[in-house]
Amino acid sequence: MTDWHALYASRMRDVVASDIRERMKLLAAKEIIHLGGGLPDPDIFPYAAVAAASDRIWSNPTLARTALQYSPSEGHGPLRAWIADYMTGIGAPCGVENILITSGSQQGLDFVAKLLLSPVDRAMVEIPSFIGALRAFDAYEPNYVGLAGGDPTGVKFCYAGPDFRNPTGTTMSLAEREDLLDMADASGMAILEDGCYERLRYDGQPIQSLLALACARHGSIEDVPVLYTGTFSKTIAPSLRIGWIAGPAAVIRKLVLIKQASDLATSALNQMLLLDVVQHHLADSTATACAAYRGRRDSMLEALAEHMPAGVRWTRPEGGLYVWVELPKHLDATRLTQRALAEHGVSAIAGAAFYPRGIPAERNTMRLSFSMIPSEPARQGVARLGALASEMLSSPQR
Repeated sequence: MTDWHALYASRMRDVVASDIRERMKLLAAKEIIHLGGGLPDPDIFPYAAVAAASDRIWSNPTLARTALQYSPSEGHGPLRAWIADYMTGIGAPCGVENILITSGSQQGLDFVAKLLLSPVDRAMVEIPSFIGALRAFDAYEPNYVGLAGGDPTGVKFCYAGPDFRNPTGTTMSLAEREDLLDMADASGMAILEDGCYERLRYDGQPIQSLLALACARHGSIEDVPVLYTGTFSKTIAPSLRIGWIAGPAAVIRKLVLIKQASDLATSALNQMLLLDVVQHHLADSTATACAAYRGRRDSMLEALAEHMPAGVRWTRPEGGLYVWVELPKHLDATRLTQRALAEHGVSAIAGAAFYPRGIPAERNTMRLSFSMIPSEPARQGVARLGALASEMLSSPQR
């Protein structure tokens, strides 16, 4: 028999299943209170807008023919133009030549890592960090450096999510963004900016993206050290799988070559549907999402204050989908989340999943999400987690 394990490339040695993706298999279990995954709520998807867009495409023979054909590898031209205008509107002036359409922003993370990383190159990441980014980077076998206090010497790129980070929900201040740009300018490293939650702000004043700040510094997107990845998965619908990369045109041309070797092109139909929807409904869809998630965030924070035992701390995000919980040092969050699921029907994600290879994880942390579940069931789930945490603190042997 073929020994497939012996045939695997070395890059697959440390690749393991994501705890989050595994727990998505539990979504069909109605009795589970899902506080783990960060999926958008399907109740707020713009169904009527997507149906109307589809009708407009199929009723126009020219559009229908385009929708079922391969699209250019760079992406559907009118959508790229719309995104270029959008990026210009948020302070990063650019043209269509600065935009590459990707199959979700996850593909963008993979493409940039493939472009820049060779084995044992240094990649700087936030600690903890988005697990999807780490899995994309792992395939190219880098050595990881933590962003906070890390040495940028020899670092190829720094991955950062400035707004409402996954998993912590925290936001980079303007000063922190400027400091990171200073580091990039001084060291020569690139910055990979994950802007997927940028529009999901519930409180506070917006802060310009790293790309926008870099454009202001350098005078042109062609001279910046930043690549920006964006997505419509959080504001419109994830299954359309439409994201983008914005950056210097020369870098975009290299990324196009990578895309041609990967999937040739993103679905033309999905791009055309998405363009129609965002042209007419992006503001309304974003407002609907923000209103729903703001209420759920507030309810979760209230439940944490009411039910968590003394010594537990948590973040208070101004936007996004996540709350990061820090338990007392001696309490193992992996054990707690395992027991919570098995004994109390509550799914949460232990924080150890969000630490890169080679960097020790804080075992007393966990990520909660308020996106997929109404406020009252979420409060019940937090209450069960709090009761279990109290029990484990009083009986360490368990």
